[in-house]
Amino acid sequence: MMYQPPIRGRRKNSLKPWMIALIITAVVLTLAIIISLLVYFLAFDQTVHYYQTSFQIPSIKYNPDFSVEHSKIRTDLKQKISEEIDNIFQSSSLNHHYIKSHAINFRSSNDGLETDVLLKFQFVSNNADTIKRQAADILYQKLKLNESFLRIDTLPYLTAVNEAQAEHLLNSGCGLGRESPSMEKIAAGYVAKKADWPWQASLQMDGVHFCGASLISEEWLLTAAHCFDTYKNPKLWMASFGTTLSPPLMRRKVQSIIIHENYAAHKHDDDIAVVKLSTPVLFSEDVHTVCLPDTTFEVLPESKVFVTGWGAFKANGPFPNTLRQVEIEIISNDICNQINVYGGAVSSGMICAGFLSGKLDACEGDSGGPLVIARDTDIWYLIGIVSWGIDCGKENKPGIYTKVTRYRDWIKSKTNI
Repeated sequence: MMYQPPIRGRRKNSLKPWMIALIITAVVLTLAIIISLLVYFLAFDQTVHYYQTSFQIPSIKYNPDFSVEHSKIRTDLKQKISEEIDNIFQSSSLNHHYIKSHAINFRSSNDGLETDVLLKFQFVSNNADTIKRQAADILYQKLKLNESFLRIDTLPYLTAVNEAQAEHLLNSGCGLGRESPSMEKIAAGYVAKKADWPWQASLQMDGVHFCGASLISEEWLLTAAHCFDTYKNPKLWMASFGTTLSPPLMRRKVQSIIIHENYAAHKHDDDIAVVKLSTPVLFSEDVHTVCLPDTTFEVLPESKVFVTGWGAFKANGPFPNTLRQVEIEIISNDICNQINVYGGAVSSGMICAGFLSGKLDACEGDSGGPLVIARDTDIWYLIGIVSWGIDCGKENKPGIYTKVTRYRDWIKSKTNI
């Protein structure tokens, strides 16, 4: 007798409705994320692109002040150019890709004035050729009609500029750094913020910090002559940039050292030197120049100024790794030459700065570093070089600085700056 196998009953669905709903939701969300990523990478993964081009300005004659950094005539014209180009692109088909423009220099031309301009766009990289062609055509169509004070005679040639080159051009202006001064002191350990003092350099031997210095061009530093009393061979020296000594943001070998001809190690007069770097620095937000004042630049007693450096917190103390800053005041040479202060040792080529009460001061290791003052909406000018003093933060012994305006012609004769 054969037994028939039992008839299997139908299996009940083991997935409950809420589980099915959960799976569907997960699938929908996954698809949404995938679609979103595709849309982002195809449409929104946009990178910044820079182009450089030139324009004629026939309505304006060349004025030497156009070459003077932060002169009013230069600043006003740069703003006018930027606004004009903004209007052109913001009312064009590229308005969603255009970011801004910067006039970077001016020069004389047969038609009056010529300017180089850096244009900044943002778009997907594979559209570069199309955007570049459209941008050139928009400028040509708009400017050939003489509706603008800017002029272009042929289709403009837009040169692609990489980000590092663009940053170099955008930060070629001097004195752009810290925005709003506030009372801080080196001795208490207050540190300088990134990009506050981008001209500050450290002069080192064998990786050890010896002196401060100030960047005044792509390849020149200004510092104190006494930094080289013992070691004058440029091959021994290295310049470091950035707010920390270790790791440095940038380093450069030293090519040459020029010490003032009248400087003597046994006295404090003419304590100034320039250092040429073996390779020019590439400017950025974190590394660029301080402005040099002209010979007529005046700083009155009680003016607020800053001194920065990696100097010790106290005499014979260790050097910090992070750049420090201190806000002090200018003191008249008459006061500093009083018997109970420096008794006549402060000459007309020196600046006295600090407080007679002491405490806030530069110290060992700050030598050669910058004493700066803000002018014209926070443009910083180098007015002094850390030179000498008695002790650090001692009562009636403020710091003494080499007066930069006194040596402005000497600096130009050596560096052509």
